[in-house]
Amino acid sequence: MKRSLFALLVATFFATGLQAQFRTSLEDLDDSETVRALKEHVATLSAAQMEGRKAGSEGERMAAQYLEEKFGEIGLDVLPSGSTFTVTEPDSLTSRNVVGFLQGWDKELNGRYIVIGARMDNLGMDTYMQDGERVNRIYFGANGNASGMALMLELARRLSLSRSLLRRSVLFVGFGASERTFAGSWYFLNRTFAKDVDKIDAMVNLDMLGTAKIGGLLAYTAANEDLNTLIGTMQGELLPIQARLVNEAPYPGDQVAFYDRQIPSVLFTSGRYPEHGTARDTFGIIDFEGMEKELEYIYSYVQKLANGARPLFRNSDASRGEAPKVGVYAYSDVDVKPVFLNSQDPRIFMERWVYPYLKYPKYASENGIQGRVLVEFVVDEKGQVGDVRIVRGVHQSLDEEALRVVAASPKWRPGRHHGKKVKVAVTVSVEFRLDKEKGKFGINGVKVQ
Repeated sequence: MKRSLFALLVATFFATGLQAQFRTSLEDLDDSETVRALKEHVATLSAAQMEGRKAGSEGERMAAQYLEEKFGEIGLDVLPSGSTFTVTEPDSLTSRNVVGFLQGWDKELNGRYIVIGARMDNLGMDTYMQDGERVNRIYFGANGNASGMALMLELARRLSLSRSLLRRSVLFVGFGASERTFAGSWYFLNRTFAKDVDKIDAMVNLDMLGTAKIGGLLAYTAANEDLNTLIGTMQGELLPIQARLVNEAPYPGDQVAFYDRQIPSVLFTSGRYPEHGTARDTFGIIDFEGMEKELEYIYSYVQKLANGARPLFRNSDASRGEAPKVGVYAYSDVDVKPVFLNSQDPRIFMERWVYPYLKYPKYASENGIQGRVLVEFVVDEKGQVGDVRIVRGVHQSLDEEALRVVAASPKWRPGRHHGKKVKVAVTVSVEFRLDKEKGKFGINGVKVQ
């Protein structure tokens, strides 16, 4: 008989004989059925055998296999093909999305969709030198984002059991290569589901939901009035937890790709936590009882989305969560691009200014935190750099260092449009990559948008 991926991984995990405490936690007799299921999912998806689920890795493929297995067991129709894609920059890799489908009952509305998403990938693993020996370090990603995938699976189970109550259809998507500028969500919208994107009424992103005991359940809607109103109507309901609206995204996430297509979207998360982006993001930090409460709330919220009036997209710049910048041109739209040290190639800015002055934060180096920080800034009509902000962060320590160096930039030669000097928005990718032995960072991965 074929054994499930969970059974194989847990059998291997316990075979070491070193995880008695973990076994006790996983098999706590006082746990509810939901908590036991959440523990099973998180234990599997953050197991050492997954090796941190780096985008394009065997671990990410195994996570996709697990979601596909569970979607099938729940009774969802699983998309059989068309969800594998290739990312070519800065290095080539093959990733995939996993899509499960639950059809609504209403003939007038079941051709419209609510998308429930959760990213599958994390930071993978690296090596470092300790006492003269090379040691492997795994970024397990229990909260980031095994917790989001686990909650999505149990949400799918509950909605499947009550499918007769859903007017709209629901798509559950495990997004691959999210750490690579949300490649999976972009591929889903622009390739897999391109012909029916206009039929998506709303998107719910589930990301890092395992630490509710720290900050509760947060909801970020990019100030969408209809989604906010729906949260407001739930304040009077007898639910074990209530979501708290926040004005700024606690984390960037796959909802960004949906904002860009003007689809109302909400990010549910339990917010920042000390272990984020480190090898300490393990099963032991997860608040499973808190996740069960979050599940109750999100289940109620999705039911209302699936059965209520279509939410409208009311924020023309919701992808950034800010009001549109008046008079600022996109980098690709101007006739003459801004110039740094006699070059229009932003890689010169990175190589001649950013990386020579960038310092790897001590906390990030000691805890193995690395990744790409997307920074946006505006070069004004005088060539001054201003309005510097994080578009996509990694960790506070890395984000602050990237902001510091970019904000201190010398003058540029301003861009021009129709012969006039104009303000131009530039986005660069600042890569912090730990050297396996020396703890230094690389200078590749420059990206301009």
